[in-house]
Amino acid sequence: MKRLLAKSEDKGLLWLEEHTLHVFQAIEKFAPSWQIDPVLAGHGAILHDLGKGHPTFQAMLIFNNMSKREYWLSQLAGADIIRKQIALREAEKTPIHRHEFSSLGFLPLFPKNEWPELVEMIVAHHKSIIKDKSGRGLLDLIRELDLEEIIETHFSHWEVWAPAAIEVAKHFGVLPQQISKTIAIDAFYFALEYCRTLGDGWSPLRGLLMAADHFGSAYQHNTNNKAKGLFAPPSFQAFHNRANGEKAHLYPLSQIAVEDPRPHTLVTAPTGAGKTDFLVRRCHGRFFYTLPFQASINSMYLRLKEDMPLADIRRLHAASMVALDSKQSKPATEEYLDMDEHIDLQQHPGATVKVMTPHQLSALVFGTPGHESIALDVRGNDVILDEIHTFNEESQRMVIQIIQALIYHQCRVHIGTATLPSLLADHLVHLLGGSNNVYQVSLSPSELSSFDRHIVHKTYQGAPIDEGSMFKILRKATREQEKVLLVANQVKTAQQWYIKIKQDPELRNYPIVLIHSRYRREDRALLEARLIALQQMPTGGPVIGVATQVVEVSLDISFDRMITQPAPLDALIQRFGRVNRKRSPLTIGKYKPIHLLMPPVKEQEARPYRLELILRSYDQFPDGEVVAENQVQAMIDRVFTELLIPEANNAYIFKDGRFRIRKLQHNPRNTIVEVLKIEGDTCVLASQVDAYSKAPFDKKPLYEIPVSETFQRWNRLRRLELGSYPLVLPDERYRFSEEDARGVIREEEVSIHTQIL
Repeated sequence: MKRLLAKSEDKGLLWLEEHTLHVFQAIEKFAPSWQIDPVLAGHGAILHDLGKGHPTFQAMLIFNNMSKREYWLSQLAGADIIRKQIALREAEKTPIHRHEFSSLGFLPLFPKNEWPELVEMIVAHHKSIIKDKSGRGLLDLIRELDLEEIIETHFSHWEVWAPAAIEVAKHFGVLPQQISKTIAIDAFYFALEYCRTLGDGWSPLRGLLMAADHFGSAYQHNTNNKAKGLFAPPSFQAFHNRANGEKAHLYPLSQIAVEDPRPHTLVTAPTGAGKTDFLVRRCHGRFFYTLPFQASINSMYLRLKEDMPLADIRRLHAASMVALDSKQSKPATEEYLDMDEHIDLQQHPGATVKVMTPHQLSALVFGTPGHESIALDVRGNDVILDEIHTFNEESQRMVIQIIQALIYHQCRVHIGTATLPSLLADHLVHLLGGSNNVYQVSLSPSELSSFDRHIVHKTYQGAPIDEGSMFKILRKATREQEKVLLVANQVKTAQQWYIKIKQDPELRNYPIVLIHSRYRREDRALLEARLIALQQMPTGGPVIGVATQVVEVSLDISFDRMITQPAPLDALIQRFGRVNRKRSPLTIGKYKPIHLLMPPVKEQEARPYRLELILRSYDQFPDGEVVAENQVQAMIDRVFTELLIPEANNAYIFKDGRFRIRKLQHNPRNTIVEVLKIEGDTCVLASQVDAYSKAPFDKKPLYEIPVSETFQRWNRLRRLELGSYPLVLPDERYRFSEEDARGVIREEEVSIHTQIL
């Protein structure tokens, strides 16, 4: 019997019945968890890729396998027609073909009353039904091409290949029946008319099929095993034990009951008060934990893994993929276009806990690819938005939009912060339904006073602190065996400080760690672990950490002294939390020094912050005085005096409780980049291109180096056509050794490493 392929060699070379089985196994697990009829869901899994049997698609799958082409032709249904399609492909005359549309011809295999739901599952499981970036959504093609041409392309040679596709369905218990070409085309017309009548909204059925298709494609023959542990509830025992443990009195939030009937939470408390445990204890089951920085995600992942060692906890860290659509244009071939299906694999549903940035929930409000799957996964669960800052204007608006979307999807929202302006806090409480729906928790003035732990210095020997006096402070502190953390606002500044320390005769022999965002993710994790280990050394001794704002949140470090560039007040308060962080009877009431460098004078020097905010924040600190925690809120409210929420951008798909996007539609992924002004791209080292290309999807991010979106403009590097489409960085542009660990360096700095030691 002749067979049909579903995957090309580079994607596992699977028969159609094999891939269908993998998707069927995944959907069997997903559908009951999302309260969707499992029989209907199974029918969607069986139907979704039957159209891949079309000779045009089969030709695409074996086109690049020259050595085995004849072998595969001998196995495939419609070999003679496939040969002709290969010839057209060689002549670059391949017709536009979407296998989803050919699949619709097999609707008559299933009960007619299921057809509307099956259409939702199948017709757009790769492309947006309309306004797709490829121009190949169903309604896009209907407008672009003649309808008769579309039908002829997708149902040509039907009698030759359709019987083999029907045999695939038979493997799954579908009663075989002959479907004439005329009946298949009538089914296609049914789907077309159904799609034309769709209004605004979202389709859980589309999200279900896409999630199962992604999962089955990722794990293939291991799908059933991987799906077994999904949707498992967490155990909160470790958190409850700690709240009743012998050290609980050190953490005031552990003394406050979490059993409150109100669904949502707003906790305002300083670092070290026990916010994380309190927020987790407020959850009822599976939960999503968001934090603003990648470093904090890594740290929180390890922390939760320690407390819940058997749980399925995942961290979503491939942030570069958010900018995928903004990369250079690619050839509009079906082979390229079908590569999209693997992009969001790290966001597979069903984890007990997911740790992520708020941006990775942004599909809910921008309607980018996969937004329905994310909505299904998060729906009805707990979502923790920890360390909510004032953010910039666009990010603040996005968080507000995310909260509105989470409410729509019946989530319980738990917000934790140390630095939230009262205006924004009041607005968030209003969004969540007011005080009747929000359990608001904060510490008393006396409790806050026990968290006073920093003295801020703005001068040294009577003058504002500049870089020269910074090094004098650093030398004196290390001679006194202190662990010192230097924080810069820009990567290039942190690298310059690091180089000068390495060249300084007195400082260069001390342990020093530089951390910023321009490292391979694998190397960044090593640096974070090393920094934590060094500052926790029981033997003591001086340690120098140099970092950017990546250390502000949740990195579990506690230094003796900090020297930092000034920044907006909320960021500074977070930075201060890396000094004198460990709370114990010995540290309560003890103060550690923070040295604020003099502020910049030009807007460009203040980046990535606004100079006005930096100056206003700098002025809040009297020189040489203790930072009083019970006054921090008033300081924040003096700096952030207005609620910066402009009118909602049209890119947001949800407003006033209703959708502003057509059902089965999604927006391009770069919508997020454009609205939030995210600057994001990635690189891989030239020597690791081969390893990167062969690495599984969940390991590729380890090789990637985050860089700015403008990086390519100044460097003109080639781009890989796989993974997250990274730039290829020459090895000499990357430093990661004991002697020089600057990470990515500028081209003009390549020779500097020879001067460091």
